[in-house]
Amino acid sequence: MDPQAPTQRGGLGQAYQGGDYVQAPGNGNTQHLLSEDVFKKQFGNQRRVTKPYYRRKTYVCYQLKLLRGPTIAKGYFRNKKKRHAEIRFIDKINSLGLDQDQSYEITCYVTWSPCATCACKLIKFTRKFPNLSLRIFVSRLYYHWFRQNQQGLRQLWASSIPVVVMGYQEFADCWENFADNRGNPFQSWEKLTEYSKGIKRRLQKILEPLNLNGLEDAMGNLKLGSVDLG
Repeated sequence: MDPQAPTQRGGLGQAYQGGDYVQAPGNGNTQHLLSEDVFKKQFGNQRRVTKPYYRRKTYVCYQLKLLRGPTIAKGYFRNKKKRHAEIRFIDKINSLGLDQDQSYEITCYVTWSPCATCACKLIKFTRKFPNLSLRIFVSRLYYHWFRQNQQGLRQLWASSIPVVVMGYQEFADCWENFADNRGNPFQSWEKLTEYSKGIKRRLQKILEPLNLNGLEDAMGNLKLGSVDLG
């Protein structure tokens, strides 16, 4: 059992501290970025939280783009009372009135992998938009020993929604695009890569009931690319 499992996923009932903006022609852009402290504490993939102790919450950072085109919307959400961050993200994208004839891609960086309920909601969401590609990169696995959460992860992959463990490159891109970095480059914490590899092995074991060779090929073909707003 992971000693760092949250007692409530993302700290339900806590005040919302998130934001988003929509980038559109003629509109000014207002960014809401994660503070450096929040980014390092919440996206850290260490096995244990060190003193002073704090609760690891769920944050979803997202970027919506036209396929091989400009960014349409970008921002982040965290859990709100009785509403997980993933559901708030879905509500946001649904509110944008996307053109069904256009092709889109969404990249998400998430502190905890989706629970079983959110996995189901994400699958239903993507089925409404057949021309939308959703990629989810996670820092940690949420209650990975629960069978329903394992099944949710397998169902996401089976529905062409890859859930991939974040490595150095993904943490660096998240830092660059969603944190108030003040122009400073991402600095790795101790054993980041070691922890990431361990979580990846755990995820692969969960996904073993699926075609593992096919999954490895899919992961090999999954390219992060740039999420720069430029």
